[in-house]
Amino acid sequence: MGGFLGLIAELGTSQKQLALSLLKTPHSIKTLNHLKSLHVHLLRTDLHQSSFAVGNFITHCATLGLMGYATQLFDNMFEPNSFVWNTMIRGFQQNQEPRNALLYFDRMRVQYVKPDRFTYPFIVRACTDLMDFCGGLCVHGQLFKFGVALDVFVGTSMIEFYSGFGDMKLAKDVFDELIVKDTVAWTAVISGFVNNGGDMERARELFDKMPNKDVVVWNTMISGYVKVRDVEVAKMLFDRAPVKDILMYNTILGGYARNGDMEVMLWFFNDMPKRDLVSWNTVIGGFVRCRRISEAMKHFHQMQMENVNPNEVTVVSILSACAQVGALDMGKWLHSCIDRSKLGLNVVVETALVDMYSKCGDLESAQYVFDKMLERDAVAWNAMIIGFSLNGQSRNALEFFYRMKNEAVMPNDVTILGVLCACVHAGLVDEGQKFFDSMSQELGLTPKLEHYGCMVDLLGRAGLLDKAYDLIQSMPLAPHTGVWGALLGACKIHGNVELAERAIEHLIQLDLEDGGYLAIMSNIYANAGRWNDVAKLRKWVKQKGICKLRGCSSIEIDGEIHEFGVEEKIHPRAKEIYDMIDEIYERLRLAGHVASTNEVYFDVEEEEKEKALFFHSEKMAVAFGLIATDKSTVIRVTKNLRICADCHAAIKLISQIFNREIVIRDRSLFHHFKGGSCSCGDYW
Repeated sequence: MGGFLGLIAELGTSQKQLALSLLKTPHSIKTLNHLKSLHVHLLRTDLHQSSFAVGNFITHCATLGLMGYATQLFDNMFEPNSFVWNTMIRGFQQNQEPRNALLYFDRMRVQYVKPDRFTYPFIVRACTDLMDFCGGLCVHGQLFKFGVALDVFVGTSMIEFYSGFGDMKLAKDVFDELIVKDTVAWTAVISGFVNNGGDMERARELFDKMPNKDVVVWNTMISGYVKVRDVEVAKMLFDRAPVKDILMYNTILGGYARNGDMEVMLWFFNDMPKRDLVSWNTVIGGFVRCRRISEAMKHFHQMQMENVNPNEVTVVSILSACAQVGALDMGKWLHSCIDRSKLGLNVVVETALVDMYSKCGDLESAQYVFDKMLERDAVAWNAMIIGFSLNGQSRNALEFFYRMKNEAVMPNDVTILGVLCACVHAGLVDEGQKFFDSMSQELGLTPKLEHYGCMVDLLGRAGLLDKAYDLIQSMPLAPHTGVWGALLGACKIHGNVELAERAIEHLIQLDLEDGGYLAIMSNIYANAGRWNDVAKLRKWVKQKGICKLRGCSSIEIDGEIHEFGVEEKIHPRAKEIYDMIDEIYERLRLAGHVASTNEVYFDVEEEEKEKALFFHSEKMAVAFGLIATDKSTVIRVTKNLRICADCHAAIKLISQIFNREIVIRDRSLFHHFKGGSCSCGDYW
């Protein structure tokens, strides 16, 4: 017999001393069997009535999460002293049992055992955990009765209590009353001001008065300024801090990332003396949020080369990046890495995989991951429903919605948004109206602006323009650009100039900088033959210096993202791409395709329109896909704007002429082109 049990078996004349020594050794007792063996020995040596022995035994029970066992020994003591009571209360609090902590506190007083400065901090924390403000006030009153109100240990717990409830006046009053203020007390009150509304002025006032500042309070202040987006002041404090730990570096790094100051963030990252997983995740996440996907991928690969293992946060960020640009190969590679690694799958990672596959147009893989999930929350169901909706499989989206309800998963506002988008893409007006009405009538949800935008889009596309306009007029919320933009788009489809003019008036008031809406209005005028209005609008736009968002498309080839703009010649294989575009248009001409030049663009003259259409970014990406992949590969392109009518018609024919499957994801829908037809049924 060896180890702990062997020691117990060999106890001789100094049994009590050895037992007490074992009790005082932090890691000597590791299992329930160890506890039971020691318990037997305590009974044999009468140490089961020793407050010191029992108190230390309870500490081991608390560490192992066995407070029930501790209770058995405690309840058999004749006269436990305050040390044992405090140990029980602390054990319950450490094991997230605040009600039992308060129960034993009450029992302690009934037994006429006087609470002390070691009792109250855990009682105050129990009140905080139970959100029992009145209970905390009562405890505060008792502190004066028992003469511990001015103790810095107890006072700090009260500061944290009041701060947790947002009452900084009382927290500051407690702090001011303390005769002795240690670093922890100063940090507690400063943290309170930082975390309650970001009152950095009051926090800074106290910080400047604090006599001895440790690295914790420096981090607290720097983090506070980052949270209120005052990164420059945060950086100034960082430069002044006498000691800088990795947390401080990561806080500043996160501040620059959240503000989108990517160049400064990158300089700071490269200048760090040491980088941990949080540092890498911050940089990668920052690039993903700013849609600088190539750089996010680059840093992910660099991270692996430096032998830093990714965690769930890293994986979800990179999967999000893959979803944004349609990088299916990279997403599949990452999926295989997850399967091989010790990271393991959970609902968050699995949902990110479903989302990635859906947004890369690979619904088969998305559903495969979804079906294998052991746990599916509303977010997972939403990812699948929205995936079907985006890929034009509206009936499947609705089927999954009904499955979700049958499996007793409560739909939320994102679920309904996905269902409404499915109805929009399929023109299911009656179904969409039913789902919209069910939000408030059945699900207890309040429609948001996005839901109204979907309904306006649904009604408008179906030609019910007056009904769409009436819905806008009856909205309890002020319509945003998405709502008026949906109406404007519907007016373009159905040629309603008068209603379009009403919509554009509101859009100009809401967002004058977005030239895309003005481009649509110009096209509406052009399609109606109102060329004078076209000229006036173009002149006004030039005077205001308004620009339409630059269209760009991306395609992934062998794990590398290639981006294209209109008529760009910066790609290393630009000559081959332009030669392929010439070949495409010659074959399109022979197939009878006529370029659609009805729509007017601000940035080209009339005689250049047809030529400009040749070199739209999505056509450039498709041309590159044709020369850079074999014939069995699906060409997948992601575009930041809505695909134009000419590109849509041309790519349908390209899929037939070149016998290739092509998937274009624009800003609202996936278009699966195959054999001369599109999955959207020309309804987009």
